Amino acid sequence: MSADLHCHTRLSDGSLGIEELILLAQRSGIDTIAITDHDCLAGTVRGKIIGERHGVNVIPGVELSAYDTEHDKRVHILCYLAENPDRLEGLCKKTSLSRRKASQLMMVKTAQRYPIWSDLVIKCAAGSTNIYKQHIMHALMECGYTTSIFGDLYDELFSSKSPDNILVTPSFPTPIEVLDAIHEAGGIAILAHPGFYDNFDIIDELIEHELDGIEVWHPENSEEQTEELIKIAKKHNLLMTGGSDFHGAYSAKVTHLGEYVTPDENLTALLGYQAKQRRARKKAAKEAAAAQENAAD
Repeated sequence: MSADLHCHTRLSDGSLGIEELILLAQRSGIDTIAITDHDCLAGTVRGKIIGERHGVNVIPGVELSAYDTEHDKRVHILCYLAENPDRLEGLCKKTSLSRRKASQLMMVKTAQRYPIWSDLVIKCAAGSTNIYKQHIMHALMECGYTTSIFGDLYDELFSSKSPDNILVTPSFPTPIEVLDAIHEAGGIAILAHPGFYDNFDIIDELIEHELDGIEVWHPENSEEQTEELIKIAKKHNLLMTGGSDFHGAYSAKVTHLGEYVTPDENLTALLGYQAKQRRARKKAAKEAAAAQENAAD
C-alpha cells in the first residue's frame, strides 16, 4: 500500500484542487494520501468524501506554522487525525490573518517594482484561503517578467540572502503552542521536514512536550539526515511518516506525488496510535487507582 502523507492543494500553496489531487493519486496507484494544507482545515471533510468516491483513503491533516525564537528558525508541525479539529480553527485563523497582512505588504512592494496589481495576484490565488509567494510569482509570470515560479527572480524577491528582498515575515505561534493546540484537538503531532528548516536542535525539546513523531522520508531530508531521524525516532519510540510535500506546479523542485511515502508498518502505527494511547492511559489510570487502594489499606 502506498501512502503519501504530505500533500498541498489549491486551498493553500498547491496548484491542484482537491479532486484533481485525488484523481492524480488514483491514476498514480497511490492508495492513501493526507491533505495537509498550511494552517487550513477547509479541505478535510470534502477530501474524505471525494476520496471515497475514487477509492483513495484521505487522511485529514493540516501543516501548522510555528517560529522558534530561541534558534531563529521556522518550524512546521503536521497534525493528523484530529478528533476535535474545530479546536484548531482559532490558531489557524490567527496565523492566516497574520500571513494575509504580510502578503498584502509584499504585493505592494512587488507592485512598486513591477507593473502588477493586486487583483491580478488575487486572480492567481483563486481558490486559496490566502495569498502565497507563489501567487505573486504567478502574476509576474502572467506579465512576462519570468517564465517560472522559482528561479532568479524568486530568489531576488523572497530569499533572505538577497539584499533586495521584499520579505515580510508573518507572526507565528511557538512550536510548543502548536503542540499543545494539536493535543488539545486530539490530534497526532509530527515534526515536518526537519532537514528543510534544520530543526534538529529542537527535537529533544519537542519530545519533552510530547511530540508524537517525525517526518523521516521527505525530499528535503538528505540520506544522512533520514538515517539520523530514524535512529532518533526508534530511540524515543516516535512515529515515522513520509510524504512528497506535493505542491504541483508550485513545487520548488520537481517532485511527483508518491515520490516519498510512508511504509505500510508506519502507516499502520499512525492509524492505530490514538487507540493505543487511549489503552495506555486507561491502563495507567487503573494501576494508579489500584496503588491508591493498596496504600489506603
